[in-house]
Amino acid sequence: MNGIIVINKEKGVTSHDVVIKLRKLLQEKKIGHTGTLDPNATGVLPLLIGEGTKLSQYLIEHDKEYIVTLELGVQTSTGDSEGTIIKQEENLKMPNKEKIQSVLQSFMGKQIQTPPIYSAIKVKGKKLYEYAREGKSVEIPKREIEIYQIDLLAIKDHIIKFHVACSKGTYIRSLCEEIANCLGTIGYMKELERTRLGRFLLEDACTIQELGIKNIKEHIITIQDFFKEQPNIMLQSYELKPFYNGVKIAINHCNANIVNVYYKNTWLGIAKQINEKETNYIKREIIVKELETLKT
Repeated sequence: MNGIIVINKEKGVTSHDVVIKLRKLLQEKKIGHTGTLDPNATGVLPLLIGEGTKLSQYLIEHDKEYIVTLELGVQTSTGDSEGTIIKQEENLKMPNKEKIQSVLQSFMGKQIQTPPIYSAIKVKGKKLYEYAREGKSVEIPKREIEIYQIDLLAIKDHIIKFHVACSKGTYIRSLCEEIANCLGTIGYMKELERTRLGRFLLEDACTIQELGIKNIKEHIITIQDFFKEQPNIMLQSYELKPFYNGVKIAINHCNANIVNVYYKNTWLGIAKQINEKETNYIKREIIVKELETLKT
């Protein structure tokens, strides 16, 4: 099996736990994930299988969407429900709906965000959460993010629920704390559900429990499916062996960095297009069909 399965991750398990469960289910060691979700977060988690593990480089730049539950009046050590409560505001006066909507809309667009100290970002070869656990201070590198859409969904007691569509690298925990601060209080991310990662949607995902042996193939997005919108390149028989050996093959120009490679009616995999000295080439990237199985 080569491709992607989109899992709806349940609460209370790590992304790696899901990988281990699928390895046992498929009896396949070569499985990884992309777009890590924290243990208490739920939702879209793409798992890469077999040669599909090479697709990770095409998924890291994808935008995301979440349903976020923010609790006001409470601050935790990690910015989410996994941390311990470090501050609590008594007699919190809840902002009205108009104020909340106005603050949410103020976050639209590009901005500079400071990630939480409890994150896996590396500084001087060490993850930020390692500094936090050791009680050491460290300068947290800021990053540019973008909020494409943010909408209020519900208000109940001290809880705000909202939908957000954002760029890669956006930390929702930091966003929650910033929103609370703009509302004149403190807050933390109580719950998080990822509803989209790039082209992968929650309605197309399934839980590990739902992924029975008999219907696994129905849920796999093959590498060919993933790149179905890309142009096709047809190889001649004399180009097959050089292509498999990693030799660049000259082609006519096409408007795409990645192309599907065929020999006769057989899809071989994908290749990168390279331009050198006004000549266009393709070079193998992911191959799923062995050379020996082709009829020349």
